[in-house]
Amino acid sequence: MTTPAIGELNPPARLLLGPGPANISPRVLRAMTAPLLGYLDPDFLKIMDDVAVMLRHVFGTKEGFTLPISGTGSAGMEAGLANLLEPGDVAVVLDAGFFGERLIEMAGRLGAQVVRVPVEWGKQVDIDQVRKAIQSHPRIKLIAAVHAETSTGVLYPLQELSKLAQERGALLMVDTVTSLGANAVNMDSVGIDYAFSATQKCIGAPPGLSPCALSAKALEVINTRKTKPYTWYLDIGLLRKYWEGGQRVYHHTAPMSMVYALREALRMAIEEGLENRFARHTRNGRALRAGLHALGLEPLVPEPNCLYQLTTVAVPQGIEDTPFRTALLRQYNIEIGGGLGQFRGKVWRIGLMGESSTSANVLLLLSALEDLLPKHGFEVAVGAGVAAASKVLASAS
Repeated sequence: MTTPAIGELNPPARLLLGPGPANISPRVLRAMTAPLLGYLDPDFLKIMDDVAVMLRHVFGTKEGFTLPISGTGSAGMEAGLANLLEPGDVAVVLDAGFFGERLIEMAGRLGAQVVRVPVEWGKQVDIDQVRKAIQSHPRIKLIAAVHAETSTGVLYPLQELSKLAQERGALLMVDTVTSLGANAVNMDSVGIDYAFSATQKCIGAPPGLSPCALSAKALEVINTRKTKPYTWYLDIGLLRKYWEGGQRVYHHTAPMSMVYALREALRMAIEEGLENRFARHTRNGRALRAGLHALGLEPLVPEPNCLYQLTTVAVPQGIEDTPFRTALLRQYNIEIGGGLGQFRGKVWRIGLMGESSTSANVLLLLSALEDLLPKHGFEVAVGAGVAAASKVLASAS
């Protein structure tokens, strides 16, 4: 057998302005180079405790149990459904985008009875429609929704959904993959029972962990299950014995370097201040929207229902989606995302998340678009996008 000749690893340094991952701070990268420890080393247990404390702060819960599940955001999604639902349980799920569809698919595979509440992609949910769906079923175990739908750029209301869940004694499960770190989650005050996220977006770490938070009510449901969860690896009852104080019980070998990265990213978020961080994402998102509008590119979702950290914009008529994004990547080293599902080939998804959410990145992207769009047959007023964004940034400073 011929020995393969593999060169050194040398990926390019991109400006990541898509739906994730986002760029990360050198501080987070340095944290990942720290020495490895054993999974029950007392110094590593202290690091785990630090992460849990900071996650409670970011999720907005004083008493909730928090942990980062080993895996991406979809692992947190599956863990929540697999631990809170048993076969035959009724789950009401908002079907408002690609990741709402994923919730429905996962819940169905668990043997749950899924009540789908359809929401037109890019539009706000009709709470009365959710209420009717709930009232049509006598025993609702869980209501699940995406807080910030990454496929459409819509921010959905949690307070109204929580009220409906409380009226029926149901659990509220929320996907905060794209919202955590850019929007207030306020788990305790809103009344969320299970929230999950991902590290590679507004939190500011590499992909690989899914931060999760559970209320006392959710933990009680897990403790009193009639059947074991189908999954051993994502069994939160077992994971809790490893992540919570007292006599720690080994479950699986934690990805230490990723835990280090998450710890440093959370430290940076707290140093910045959550309100300041939210304001930064909003300011830069508004500047981007103003610049896109000045170029004749209209964001798909109007304020105040939009995400400022993830803007969807219709692909201009006459421009081919993939060739344009490829040119942006090759000529300017900037990545933006294409559409998913029914939006495939129809929208661009522009992310300003975590470390990538800066005024400089807004102006750099708009400048690249001003240069590249005419080359692909879409005429723009040169300088208009940058000028409009600069005006918004100046007024917010």
